[in-house]
Amino acid sequence: MKKVLAFAAVALLSTGVFAADGEAVYNKACVNCHAAGVAGAPKAHNAAEWASRLEAGMDAMLATSISGKGAMPPRGLCMDCTDAELKAAIEFMSK
Repeated sequence: MKKVLAFAAVALLSTGVFAADGEAVYNKACVNCHAAGVAGAPKAHNAAEWASRLEAGMDAMLATSISGKGAMPPRGLCMDCTDAELKAAIEFMSK
């Protein structure tokens, strides 16, 4: 029984760590628009398209991702993403 509980705890903790990973959040919720630049979304890993946004700062980018902008709905429709997960996705895409 102890082994089962230990395995369950490790699995639960691993899931939490994975969910906070920027690349995982990007693949889960952001890739559909940010891979191709749909409706003006800055393409992931395109420094020129992220430059002005980076100048505005992370707080501004996070606020925009939370509230939505233009064709991007609030939270990019990732309603189960935490603010920290959205921030991690922004950091991943903007590098």
